[in-house]
Amino acid sequence: MGGPALGTDLRTGPRPVVRGSLGVFGGTFDPIHVAHLAVAEEAAEALGLERILFIPSGAPPHKPGLEITPAVHRVAMVDLAIAGNDRFSLDRREIERDGLSYTVDTLEDLRAMRLAAGSSGDLTLVLSAEAFLGLMTWREPRRVIELAQIAVAPRDGYPAAGAEFLAEHLPDLADRATFLDGPRLRLSAS
Repeated sequence: MGGPALGTDLRTGPRPVVRGSLGVFGGTFDPIHVAHLAVAEEAAEALGLERILFIPSGAPPHKPGLEITPAVHRVAMVDLAIAGNDRFSLDRREIERDGLSYTVDTLEDLRAMRLAAGSSGDLTLVLSAEAFLGLMTWREPRRVIELAQIAVAPRDGYPAAGAEFLAEHLPDLADRATFLDGPRLRLSAS
């Protein structure tokens, strides 16, 4: 996928849209809020992503035993929040899938679907710094990074994330992350 070099900080303005480029932004979205929208917009602008898929988790494995708003309501909230932004789309695959929602499975599905349609299989996974720093606890973190380039947005109140994290844990994939300069909003669903 064209665009900025990965493994670096981005401190420039919007990039031209790269046709066919796809950002993947998953989460519980309980509820979705303005920081989610700002992160998605920043990733789209900074990386020239043509589209961002918002993918609400069906059964998030990192939130066992926590009460989560029913999927039908979370999907409706996401749908309303992204309405009017042509770059944003809702994807229900994790809500419709049985069992736990693993990012690696979603990325495998998306890549296969894009390749079958004759498109590039390139994907960009959009994460907060908090999620990025917890990546090694995810199912198959190496495969996640092989399947998607990572766009990391800062999150106030959390340690800064940088390329050294991947260099320490997965040195051969250290160039697969881009670190966005913003947005810097102090919001969370909690």
